[in-house]
Amino acid sequence: MSDLKYDLVIEATADPNFFGFYSPDLEGFTGVGHSIEDCLYKARWGMEEHVELLREQEMPVPDMNAAPTIIIRNEPKKAVV
Repeated sequence: MSDLKYDLVIEATADPNFFGFYSPDLEGFTGVGHSIEDCLYKARWGMEEHVELLREQEMPVPDMNAAPTIIIRNEPKKAVV
C-alpha cells in the first residue's frame, strides 16, 4: 500500500541503474531514482515538498487524488527520423 497523494509514473531507462519518475497530477514534478523503491521513497517526500513550494509561491495546488495509481513501465521509445 502506498501513501502517495497523487498519481505516479515510474519509467525504466536504458541504464539499469536509473529510473525516472513524474506525477501527471503535479505539473513540473519529476525525479530520478536508482530503483523502483528509491523512486517511491523520493516521490513520497518530493510531492510534499513540491506542494509546499506551490503554496509558498501562491500557485494553484491540485486536489489530492482519492485513489492514486502507480504505473511502472519502460521508457517510451523515441521516434527515429
